[in-house]
Amino acid sequence: MDFFQSQHSLSALEWGLRAVIAYFFLVIVAKVLGQRAISQLRLLDLVMALVIGNIIAHPLSDEGLGLKGSIVTTSVLVVLYLISLFSILKWPALRRLVNSKPITIVQNGEIIYKGLNKARISIDVLLEELRERKVEDVKKVALALWEANGSISFFLDPKYEPITPAFLQRNAEPFDMPRTIIKEGKVDQKELQYIQKDERWLIAHLQNFYQTNIDNVLFATMDSKGTLKVFLYN
Repeated sequence: MDFFQSQHSLSALEWGLRAVIAYFFLVIVAKVLGQRAISQLRLLDLVMALVIGNIIAHPLSDEGLGLKGSIVTTSVLVVLYLISLFSILKWPALRRLVNSKPITIVQNGEIIYKGLNKARISIDVLLEELRERKVEDVKKVALALWEANGSISFFLDPKYEPITPAFLQRNAEPFDMPRTIIKEGKVDQKELQYIQKDERWLIAHLQNFYQTNIDNVLFATMDSKGTLKVFLYN
């Protein structure tokens, strides 16, 4: 385990072992931090991402630095991060200090220029976010907030909202998540059993309605009504 400590020179194998250990250690760290730290970079998350990446990167490129110190330092930082998260949940005052309040950048179809400056974003960024949500006119936006995680929340004026069954006072069918029974040419036997079908039925159905076999199916689902949807390899 000499490669774990600082060395004047390391062999190719020792460099490789360092990289493998660092890789799996970072995977464990990411698992401990949770999905929030990966998908939504708030203040604490951003600090952790920058610091941990910097700490681990140096021993992987400098043979004079030991890996042990980086792992110990990162472990301490993870513990501090988790303590900070629990503290934020427990004390609202600390939460307000760390997590910024939403900033209003559009209100009643009008762009709030002071809000843009406070959020440090440009008109171009605002328009880009609107396009991504298929909103072509700022005037249709009743409220837009710049959130602490760097995203923008949009609320359309009610008269521009899509018509829903609730608006028309009609009963809508309950949500139904189709079950995946074939993925990349492989049959999910558990799902097939759940819908009370067998592979012989599936093979016959594919042959009769799609003139194909299971190996040619990229993706196939079935809903509670028994509707089979098949996507073939193209």
